[in-house]
Amino acid sequence: MMGIGFPELMIILVIIMIIFGAGKLPEIGSAFGNSIRNFKKSMKEAEEGTEEIGETTDAAKEVAEGDKEVTEGENVEPQTAENPVASTTESKDK
Repeated sequence: MMGIGFPELMIILVIIMIIFGAGKLPEIGSAFGNSIRNFKKSMKEAEEGTEEIGETTDAAKEVAEGDKEVTEGENVEPQTAENPVASTTESKDK
């Protein structure tokens, strides 16, 4: 009932041409297109960011669940990388 049809769009276009002039219409169209393109790009980046956060939390949950499997009385040492910081006093030949 309140839809915009072809006659309404033509009236809007004529009003825009009167206000801005025919010379400015290509500039307005390109600015509008760039705005839509940037909006779509930012939405895609936001979706990718939420997917990365979801993957990180899933991995953290798996690690936390793996830690719960340790039974009482077991001696569990934290796993660290060998030689995480290279020392200048140690020789490379071990």
